[in-house]
Amino acid sequence: MRALDELSEIVGAPHLLTSADDRAPYEVDWTGRFRGSAPAVVRPGRAAEVAAVVDVCRAHGLALVPQGGNTGLVGGGVPLEGEVVLSLRRLDAVGPVDAVAHQATAGAGATVGAVQAAAAEHGLRYAVDFAARDTATVGGTVATNAGGVHVLRYGSTREQVLGVEAVLGDGHRIDRLEGLVKDNTGYHLASLLCGSEGTLGVVTAARLRLTARLPHRVVALVAFDGVRGAVEAVAAWRSDLGSLEAAELVLEPGLRLVCEAFGLPRPFDRAWPAYVLVEAAAHHDPTDDLAAAVRAVAPAAVAVAPDRARGAELWRYREDQTLAVATVGTAHKLDVTVPLAALTDFVEEVPRRVAAIHPAARTWIFGHLGDGNLHVNVTGVADGDDTVDELVLTHVAELGGSISAEHGVGTAKRRWLHLTRSAAEIAAMRSIKRALDPDGILNPHALLPGE
Repeated sequence: MRALDELSEIVGAPHLLTSADDRAPYEVDWTGRFRGSAPAVVRPGRAAEVAAVVDVCRAHGLALVPQGGNTGLVGGGVPLEGEVVLSLRRLDAVGPVDAVAHQATAGAGATVGAVQAAAAEHGLRYAVDFAARDTATVGGTVATNAGGVHVLRYGSTREQVLGVEAVLGDGHRIDRLEGLVKDNTGYHLASLLCGSEGTLGVVTAARLRLTARLPHRVVALVAFDGVRGAVEAVAAWRSDLGSLEAAELVLEPGLRLVCEAFGLPRPFDRAWPAYVLVEAAAHHDPTDDLAAAVRAVAPAAVAVAPDRARGAELWRYREDQTLAVATVGTAHKLDVTVPLAALTDFVEEVPRRVAAIHPAARTWIFGHLGDGNLHVNVTGVADGDDTVDELVLTHVAELGGSISAEHGVGTAKRRWLHLTRSAAEIAAMRSIKRALDPDGILNPHALLPGE
């Protein structure tokens, strides 16, 4: 194929993968539910090579799927329809940290963990954080507007992106990495590309906001008699605890599964229906402030970490949830947001509704209690059976929530986009897509439903 010859000339033969064995890791997502077959995987090493790859694919009518760390959960980064995979992992440089401006520029292939490490060397911190920090890439997190565990204090990825370098679907390049905090000269293209799931352009680098590295941190696991008590407690902490950084919901079935899967000790002498993993950080020791805030909500039980090592152990009860669910079987993963006022009823109702149509299924729920983002995992349902997806996402929409909060719409949820986006909004998105990707080659089977 002439196109493959041209791509090889751009990136070099070692970085054009065409054998089945070489392509295989790029053709299936982290969940194992979504897999396809690509004619090739192309691995550019510079932004100029990305632009040249886009030009070749436009000329030959080849669709591209941009891919970072391939940690996605909705099939948005794998070649489900025979697309060429555009792997950005080689663009992994983290530029010098600007300690004055509290900013850093990172390539799309740099991991979130690498950015965090670079920031830490200068006494700073990159606020976006989640369990996949050492494999998820900057490009992927920008493409999906990833959130993580610190959204309630710092916001999602979009709030951290001050500029981008990108190649649009029409081949034009954007280079806005100056990092100006105030720049009101028209459309903010960085915000537009953030969350676009690679359908408008390929982000090759991003200018990221860094925050102060707070030296004092305390972690606690707080048990409650029910989800409602946990929700009300977090609402109180958001008002009264200025050092609050994370408030993560864990339910008893999930905690028990983590303990069984990884041999962890139970945190308390008895089980409780709901737990909140809470973290506070400040320039002073926030332990007393957190203790007072926790006492004020009258919890059932509390385990406070006396040091960082124990804090990391407490975090495992939350961060190992996804890995623990994977030991049960391949899950339907439904990352959603519901209004906080409806969260308790949602958590209690969804397992009942799932059991009504799939008696053998098991529902695992955990997530970010401070922003209403819940991760609903359902095991015991066949991969191709989307009745559970329909049930959960429709219920989310009925409550005024969103069918996607962090991982994107991808391929898995595009047919349900209309549940939380109006016809006018979807039409506007299509117009933007046609303007920036006139040939429709960038991730054509993600995000927007088929016309």
